[in-house]
Amino acid sequence: MSSHISNTRPQPDQVLTDIADYVLNYTIKSDLALSTAHYCLLDTLGCGFEALTYPACTKLLGPVVPGTIVPHGAKVPGTSFQLDPIQAAFNIGAVIRWLDFNDTWLAAEWGHPSDNLGGILATADWLSRTNIANGRKPLTMLQVLEGMIMAHEIQGVLALENSFNKVGLDHVILVKVASTAVVGKLIGLTRDELINAISLAFVDGQSLRTYRHAPNTGSRKSWAAGDATSRAVRLALIAKTGEMGYPSVLTAKTWGFYDVSFKGNAFKFQRDYGSYVMENVLFKISFPAEFHSQTAVEAAMTLHRELKKVGVTVKDIKSITIRTHEAAIRIIDKKGPLNNPADRDHCIQYMVAVPLIFGRLTAADYEDNIASDPRIDHLRDKIECVEDPQFTKDYHDPAKRSIANALTVTLDNGTALDEVVVEYPIGHRLRREEGIPKLLEKFKINLARIFPDQQQQNILALSLDYDRLINTPVNEFVDGMVI
Repeated sequence: MSSHISNTRPQPDQVLTDIADYVLNYTIKSDLALSTAHYCLLDTLGCGFEALTYPACTKLLGPVVPGTIVPHGAKVPGTSFQLDPIQAAFNIGAVIRWLDFNDTWLAAEWGHPSDNLGGILATADWLSRTNIANGRKPLTMLQVLEGMIMAHEIQGVLALENSFNKVGLDHVILVKVASTAVVGKLIGLTRDELINAISLAFVDGQSLRTYRHAPNTGSRKSWAAGDATSRAVRLALIAKTGEMGYPSVLTAKTWGFYDVSFKGNAFKFQRDYGSYVMENVLFKISFPAEFHSQTAVEAAMTLHRELKKVGVTVKDIKSITIRTHEAAIRIIDKKGPLNNPADRDHCIQYMVAVPLIFGRLTAADYEDNIASDPRIDHLRDKIECVEDPQFTKDYHDPAKRSIANALTVTLDNGTALDEVVVEYPIGHRLRREEGIPKLLEKFKINLARIFPDQQQQNILALSLDYDRLINTPVNEFVDGMVI
């Protein structure tokens, strides 16, 4: 006897409607979230400007067909490109993420919520130029900041209790979902259209984490978020045409996301959508390194100074122990050959060895000319990671969200230097007052990499004046950053 399958179209999954209703109806009231989004905007763009000095990144930029210029298209800050919003989102998203230096969110899943700025800024700029051409008002930068807060929130809240990496999927799925929702709002989707768009993001093929892990670690991890946020713009535009969605994309038996890609488990949620994620986001201020290592690098910088004080060098080190949290061991505890910069910036041993030797860790330190220094691999071989269960517990604690690492150096003569413990990186909410001046200095340094002096001053005058910035049309803001 056959069993008939019901073809009654279900109501949309609640996960879809909750995201759509949040984006369409929630009002941003948090001054802390808006202030943080302001700093996040500057830092994110600055990360992109530094990436523009790397040919491995810039070779991917520009239109799909060389020479194409799109009338009223979105411009890519730091370049002369004017592109359709989909390709502009890829360009902006790729430069933002290239050096692993933009903000971070760590939970059951980790990721970089400012990756969404690629889709948000490209869409807002394109809409603004198109509106002006048709006699309508452009969008303002306040709408960009509000979009950033919402994208951060969607990505971050979904990440709190749901680990995509444990089922082999890359966290950029959350960039695609969050960008689709926020871009959908910007282009004026109705509630039904927005639900359709979000369903399209989930039904889409999702990126494997292959390119983030040995032995396949590679540069796709630097443009995967650009790909995701640009795909989000594409899906939102498809939904705008009236194209149908898939209401039980998550829960459909056998064929839904939960059964196919999430081992049959439904998403879990710790909190409703609001502005929590932007308020608590982690800025990556001091070091372009995978975030689970940030405190280890800071500790290594302290130990570099201590070694100088006691008159010894790294040649005198017998062993180094890194007391750390489980996620760091799972993602960046790496032995053996490191094949490229993408491999090196996800190896905690490398990211500790470089500052111990040189007293610094910059993006350039992942390049071959530095990596070829034999002292680095020699020191890497002496470094072991051990999990501290309390560090792991504090990492997941919503009230703490620490990213602790502790380094102990033992010398050849048997002397063990005092352990250096760093629980919170300088970009953490609990160190925000200490971090913001350094964040602004980082922004100024990155402006100087790309723009002539007068243009730097013009950008700073607008960017640092919050009240002026939020009322500035998006197209005018972006025009000020065009080469």
